[in-house]
Amino acid sequence: MTANTSIDPAEFLHEQLTTASPDLLRDMLTTFIQALLSAEADAVCGAPYGLPSSERVNSRNGYRHRDFDTRAGTLDVAIPKLRSGSYFPDWLLERRRRAERALTTVVATCYLLGVSTRRMEKLVETLGITRLSKSQVSVMAAELDEAVEQFRTRPLDAGPYTFVAADALVLKVREGGRVVNVHALVATGVNGDGHREILGLQVTSAEDGAGWLAFLRDLTARGLTGVRLVTSDAHAGLVAAIGATLPGASGQRCRTHYAANLMSVTPKPPGRG
Repeated sequence: MTANTSIDPAEFLHEQLTTASPDLLRDMLTTFIQALLSAEADAVCGAPYGLPSSERVNSRNGYRHRDFDTRAGTLDVAIPKLRSGSYFPDWLLERRRRAERALTTVVATCYLLGVSTRRMEKLVETLGITRLSKSQVSVMAAELDEAVEQFRTRPLDAGPYTFVAADALVLKVREGGRVVNVHALVATGVNGDGHREILGLQVTSAEDGAGWLAFLRDLTARGLTGVRLVTSDAHAGLVAAIGATLPGASGQRCRTHYAANLMSVTPKPPGRG
């Protein structure tokens, strides 16, 4: 059984990133903001930084630093300066609260769904920025994609991860010109400092034993140790994968899934639809 698909996946990942790993969210926000500022400054100059071009109308001249307060902490933002005139990203610094909310949504969406050029272009447009070229959007996507990949493959060295929760989200994605369902396998753990941490996220075509086994093997290969209790639903493939990869760990049925299972087989009172 999978999780309730009525939740907003991007909002779910945003909440998880904010509460479980503020350092991660700060790093990803900083990476995205700096890439966006650089790309927009290049658009104002008419050419990429340091590249000779007949279309260039201005050039860079260092940076000025500004603090940008977010729910994930204060970010040190380096704003490009120009040799003539000025560049001021009012989309970021004048409407701070709305911009910060939009940025965290963009970053969470990129993390969850990937950072293709077309998707990045649409997400940037939600911030009111429409003058970026496709090549600049590609560079931004590549830089954020690198940050995401580093997080997804990082060593799990903050253990022992005594408590782990595992579940799957059903998402709709476009693949080969059609919309299909995929399953995002998510594992969250409590690290040695007592903080929640997203251990990993992997997208599979189906929630089956093979997918869960590959996912948990990846986590143990990256350093997942010390697990004593795993909370999950009663998916047979997941239960078997836990037994194969986390010997000695006890299993606990998720109360939310258990209640949903009970309600699905409980007769409804007369008069209720």
